[in-house]
Amino acid sequence: MSKPITFLKRLIPSLAPVSHTERLRASLGALTGILLTGFVSTMALGSSISLPLLIAPMGASAVLLFAAPASPLAQPWSILGGNMVSAMIGVTCALVIADPILAAAIAVALSIAVMMLLGCLHPPSGAVALTAVLGGPVTHEAGYWFALTPVGINSALLLAVALLFNNATGRRYPHLAPAASANPHQTADPVPTQRIGVAPVDLQAVLAQYDEVLDVSPDVLDAFLHQAQIRAYHRLSGEITCSDVMSRDVATVSPDDTLRDAWALLLAHRIKALPVVSKADGLVGIITQTDFMQRSVLGSHGSLRLTFGDKVRLVLGGRTKPRVVADIMTRRVQSATPETMIAKLVPPMADLGLHHMPVVDERNQVVGIVTQSDLIAALFQRGLDGTSRSGDGPNRANVA
Repeated sequence: MSKPITFLKRLIPSLAPVSHTERLRASLGALTGILLTGFVSTMALGSSISLPLLIAPMGASAVLLFAAPASPLAQPWSILGGNMVSAMIGVTCALVIADPILAAAIAVALSIAVMMLLGCLHPPSGAVALTAVLGGPVTHEAGYWFALTPVGINSALLLAVALLFNNATGRRYPHLAPAASANPHQTADPVPTQRIGVAPVDLQAVLAQYDEVLDVSPDVLDAFLHQAQIRAYHRLSGEITCSDVMSRDVATVSPDDTLRDAWALLLAHRIKALPVVSKADGLVGIITQTDFMQRSVLGSHGSLRLTFGDKVRLVLGGRTKPRVVADIMTRRVQSATPETMIAKLVPPMADLGLHHMPVVDERNQVVGIVTQSDLIAALFQRGLDGTSRSGDGPNRANVA
């Protein structure tokens, strides 16, 4: 292949691969958004007004809102703030600067600066500022009213359609930054997965050094990085699954078993948790030593302290004191399947403080349980196997 052709191919941007379904979804979203925006604008304002009911920059906004809804440039504040601010800047430049070319250049430059300052950078807003300057007599006569209609109304309507359409078609919008991972033990230490390897602070430092606007948020980059690390571990670890390491002879209780029997079972097996299963629904909860301790009062009588929800359930059940497992068990329990890779258990068990992960089949029946000890033993053994394999060649060479 010749060098010119190779160079030309390098000019083609490398976009993330997407399915045909996603391409169709984005296109239908833009169709719906522009169509409804124009229709509602016509119904609300009437077709007799002199100002345009739809402005060209809305087409560029539709590309971002429907084809890249996770982009920081496509968030609600970006489209509303960016378009409104740029419209007002464009109108101001058109009023105070006689030369339209100079006014257009300054309007776009100021719009970029103010949007970056306010955190509402939206590329189509540059076209909004340009339209405010070069839109002709009708736009100039509207003055600052142009920022409200059509710019403000178009932006709000398109945003409303994007909120409904994206979430209805499986795309979370708006993209909210995740809450900071709090240590479940309420200490100042970072969660375990952030103590080694690439941490968010490292990513922020690299982005600061890069010093350029990226069309992806830092939290998305961090999530992609962790997912890539998990995939790499799957490949290097031989894809160890829960089925390989889980305990299969699992002690369980039913919701109707007494607390006395559950506690005796914990002591007899020297374990700290019991999956709670029912014949009809399978896994319905888990009861741990922590559940007993959280509801106990350190007193001579060892009475149980209950939350408001516990008290409501007791009253509905015709009791005043907790007697059975269902009264104090944790109902929202995370579980895995036998095919789940153990690497996927590391974040919840390390960062969320989970010590036990019940393993269920397709009927939600408990078939095993993975504890932190099982996970550590599997990772340790895999490390030993990897070390021995990598050291076999050099050792034999030395002996020879």
